[in-house]
Amino acid sequence: MVISQVEKPDVVVVLDYTLLKYQEVTSGLGRGGWLIVNSWQHPKELNIKGDFNIATADATRICQELGLIVAGLTVVNTAILGAFIRATKIVDMARIEKAVRERFPSNAIDINLAAITKTYEITKLEKQR
Repeated sequence: MVISQVEKPDVVVVLDYTLLKYQEVTSGLGRGGWLIVNSWQHPKELNIKGDFNIATADATRICQELGLIVAGLTVVNTAILGAFIRATKIVDMARIEKAVRERFPSNAIDINLAAITKTYEITKLEKQR
């Protein structure tokens, strides 16, 4: 079960696509909102019904290719920002880059920016009409 204090989100980001089997993941996501999923599949292939837009990007593959792995786990949380930027346009790449440069240790900046950029480039969008 998914538990959150947010009842009517504008954006839902799913880092593990297997969570999509739970209806609660998209409950409350309204018309025109965005469901952003870390998945190799095209948004239509997810077979998710709703009045929201869907974006997919295989952030896992990008991070594995770049070596963004900690304690044997692929770390996709930063990379998925690329899909978030491309889908929502709430924030632009320059602002994200500034935040990464200010908050990340110097040895992690380039690899994380590369992950964000590459994920942005491969993001697939499906807008509801």
